[in-house]
Amino acid sequence: MPPDSALVPSVPADATLAVVGNAPATGGAAAIDAADTVVRFNNAAGFGGAAGARVTHLALVNRGGQMREWLEDRHFLDRPAVRAAGAFILPFPMLPEAHNRPETICWTRDILALLRPTGRPVHILPESLHEQARTLLAPLASGRPNPSTGFLVTLALLSARAPGAPPVQAHGFGFDGWPGHPWAAERAWFADQEAAGRLHLHPSESTPCPR
Repeated sequence: MPPDSALVPSVPADATLAVVGNAPATGGAAAIDAADTVVRFNNAAGFGGAAGARVTHLALVNRGGQMREWLEDRHFLDRPAVRAAGAFILPFPMLPEAHNRPETICWTRDILALLRPTGRPVHILPESLHEQARTLLAPLASGRPNPSTGFLVTLALLSARAPGAPPVQAHGFGFDGWPGHPWAAERAWFADQEAAGRLHLHPSESTPCPR
């Protein structure tokens, strides 16, 4: 099962689309489940409860300690959101082996090997998307922005939308969490997309967004 190189190709360009972050949503489970495509992140906070019970795509952060913990969990593939997902999204490109030493940072090869037996598609977001994200966030952030998984995946989905497609429905985005991400800049970008009619940001409690 080789990874797909296009930007999330199994998401129809004109589908109704719900993107569900990790901040507690203020309702909306029925609307989330009614969408053609439902994208969730990492441990899929609220899945099976207040945030609905469908997931067509599950984004899994493929660098850092969170992925290492998942790979050490022999029951990872039995998690409800993992079992239910029709496809997976890995937000970071695969690092060359020479760049993955002395400490392993990128776990892409390992998670691909784990997911391969499921037979489900795996999409890896390209470095070109990361550069686009940094360019978009740079005017609103200091230094070289390090976009969050939620920002990268939402940008990829919006970039592939057909003209006139329904706005992406974003639930559970609290724009808070790991301090290395430019949360204020990401919130401002989401607000700009909402003003342009491309996205609707539903209210949520201010707790961590997808890393």
